[in-house]
Amino acid sequence: MTETQKTETKKQEHVHSHADNSHEHKQEDHKHEHKEDKKEHVHKHDEKKEAVKEKPRIKKELAVVRAPSVHMSKRHGIYICSFIKGKSVDKAISELEDVIILKRAVPFKGEIPHRKGDMMSGRYPVAAAKLFIPMLKNLKGAILFNGMDITKSRISSAYSNFAPRPQRRGGSKGKRAYITIEAKELKK
Repeated sequence: MTETQKTETKKQEHVHSHADNSHEHKQEDHKHEHKEDKKEHVHKHDEKKEAVKEKPRIKKELAVVRAPSVHMSKRHGIYICSFIKGKSVDKAISELEDVIILKRAVPFKGEIPHRKGDMMSGRYPVAAAKLFIPMLKNLKGAILFNGMDITKSRISSAYSNFAPRPQRRGGSKGKRAYITIEAKELKK
């Protein structure tokens, strides 16, 4: 076949079969239809851009961060939550970073050795503190997004509960905790 014959066969009619019926289109007509569809689509898209108006942002009073299933001891979570409650987000992050480098202990209850500082007994839950720091950074972002003042915001509520715990060998259950941290803006 020569090149002119090949191009003529390409321009010949193509038969498209559908479940309902069959339609015959020329390839040139088919391309033309697609070009018209694209023009219409662009035109509709431009109209939508003009119609969209920015809504006024409503200032919220509460910022919340949750971690649904974290590999952490619930007990460690409880004591870290009570440790950071009432503090600003930046101060809580800096104190948890001190816990990670073993400069500051988190107050614990029970038969635990005494530690230096203003506490009786405490531990250094390093792995749990490493999980809390990204959550506190997300909380800081939520505070800024909600239009709250970061300098006046404090952690108002922080708690840890059991999450669904996976089964281990021998019938024991793994460690999983559900963490929720909330921050409110102080009213003065």
